[in-house]
Amino acid sequence: MPKIKNKTKKTTIVASLLVGLLIVVFGYATVGFNSSIDDFVFIALLVLIIPITILTTIDYQWRKSIDEHLPDLFRSIVQAQEVGMTLPQALEEASKRDYGPLTKELQKMTVQMSWGSSFEEALIVFQNRVGTVLTQRTIPMIIEASRSGGRAEQVFDPLSKFIETTNILEKERKTQTRPYIAIIYVALFVFIFTIIILFNTFFTDIEGVALFSMSTSSPLVLQRIFLHLTIVQGFFSGLVAGKMGEGSINSGLKHSVIMMLIGYLALRFFL
Repeated sequence: MPKIKNKTKKTTIVASLLVGLLIVVFGYATVGFNSSIDDFVFIALLVLIIPITILTTIDYQWRKSIDEHLPDLFRSIVQAQEVGMTLPQALEEASKRDYGPLTKELQKMTVQMSWGSSFEEALIVFQNRVGTVLTQRTIPMIIEASRSGGRAEQVFDPLSKFIETTNILEKERKTQTRPYIAIIYVALFVFIFTIIILFNTFFTDIEGVALFSMSTSSPLVLQRIFLHLTIVQGFFSGLVAGKMGEGSINSGLKHSVIMMLIGYLALRFFL
């Protein structure tokens, strides 16, 4: 799984925004400013969010894979140093093994060192390029161990155990927060169900004639209001689900897309 560069993210956001605006303009030119334009606005919203969601998910999986393979890398470095290799030699040997996306980053480090960069410079570039939380915490310790000399494997072994423990705790946290994410989805379903019941019970009778209405609101206007409320509810509920489940609001965009689609389709079919 490749790393998503910041330039790619920015280009995707700009392109998605432009396409979304074109869809809205086309909808306005086709149907005017009435209830039918809601469909075009919703499609434009999906066009804006879905590409960003895909890139965010790919980037999250890449970073997650990097962090999961760090303990294996550190164990390999410890084993290499126990047989007499230096840190640069240990990294070069580790780059020949399969550590998922981490292997490619190790190969870049070895190439950089072969071009004359020092071990410390290669590590700093690796830290800036990868940028995960665990690399930001561990690379400075590796650099200090390299500067101090001596038995550096005494540093790598605790680092490996620390990262393993951190990954285990993160998996446990995700497992424990899954019921809360399910509650968010259930709350959305209850919200949609309540809207459908209220609209079909209080605002229209069997023949479709309004039983209860305000002087300024027709059933069609109320239907649009309910649709807008559902989309807003789905979007922000998805962000909350991502923050609770994966610790990142950006990770909640995929939940937002799912919830908005559920709400939109439910109201379009049942109202």
